[in-house]
Amino acid sequence: MNPLNSPLEVGMRALVLLSASFPEPLDVARLVYLDHVMLHSGDMDGPPSLHPSLPAGPGELAMKRHLVEQGLVVLLRAGLADVEATADGLSYRASEEGPGFVDILEAPYASDLKDRAAWVIAAQASHLDVRAATRAITDRWAQEFQSHLPAPGSDHA
Repeated sequence: MNPLNSPLEVGMRALVLLSASFPEPLDVARLVYLDHVMLHSGDMDGPPSLHPSLPAGPGELAMKRHLVEQGLVVLLRAGLADVEATADGLSYRASEEGPGFVDILEAPYASDLKDRAAWVIAAQASHLDVRAATRAITDRWAQEFQSHLPAPGSDHA
């Protein structure tokens, strides 16, 4: 099994985000968006990115929702997160133990995640239209991709 983007790794990143927003809950769509921004913060006028930009960027966002959902299951089973049903759907929050667990993580990557999570939670308004923000990321990738294509009628086939 690939440890990169495993349910455990994505769950830990979700826990870092949930702890940064504690006690405010986050839904899956917001977690997907915030996880992307946390990892690619340099692309969003923030601190240097933790992960490199990849040519398959839009595919990353499409796959991330499933991974975040799997990660949340890991957190719920471990008692590090709670789920609540709201009029808008399911929302997740760190359990009382979640922030304390995040605080004991000492690896440099974990420290960088905590810094980026604090930045992204502070920078993103709770009323952010996640669909529009996600669409803006996808549109930016499409523009970058098109800018690397040869111009119509050029000799580059």
